[in-house]
Amino acid sequence: MNNLSVPSIEYQQFEDGYIVKKEGKTITYCESIKGARQFTNFFWLVLLFLFGIGFLVAGFSSYFNFNFLFFSNFSNIEFIPQGILLLFYGTCAILLSFLILNLINWDIGSGTNNYDIESSVVRLSRRGFPSLTKDFKFEQRNLYLVYPFSDILNLELEIIDGLNPTRVIYLRLKDNRRIPLTPSNQLKDLRYLENRAMFLARLLKTDLKLEVNNS
Repeated sequence: MNNLSVPSIEYQQFEDGYIVKKEGKTITYCESIKGARQFTNFFWLVLLFLFGIGFLVAGFSSYFNFNFLFFSNFSNIEFIPQGILLLFYGTCAILLSFLILNLINWDIGSGTNNYDIESSVVRLSRRGFPSLTKDFKFEQRNLYLVYPFSDILNLELEIIDGLNPTRVIYLRLKDNRRIPLTPSNQLKDLRYLENRAMFLARLLKTDLKLEVNNS
């Protein structure tokens, strides 16, 4: 009677993903991508909401010639044009805060990057904006992308410094499409991104290209 050996499967969990190994070889690597639920978005949500309320109260104080704030007097401000501008700025700030609130609630942009070594495919998933269904209900749409290893040209690590810095790892396809694998607003340590990009390049057995723009 033949003894059938069962291949050993090893599962390693990390903070931002996991690795599955079979007989010591990596067969699946999955990394989680953060979306809109970040500290900076919560910060801007609270800041814009408070400033919006403040501008609205100041604008109404100017319109009604009555001070609604105990720590400052805005009733003496002329409603035209200062009061109208305060109401306009307050309304814009409140609307922006509600937009950020919905982005956080839907966690737009979050998802996973799944590198299936056995099947030689890369599977990407991202949470998108909700759409209105026929039943007049909002249903969140998810984006799913699948790329075989044979379509991959290389990996690119793009670093842009300046007033609006970005650090992104791209999956470059043979048709010259560039698929972002990491969010552009997550400015993690450069050494961390370099190690991550080199690890992915070794995993996918492809080249890594570095692009630096100091403008």
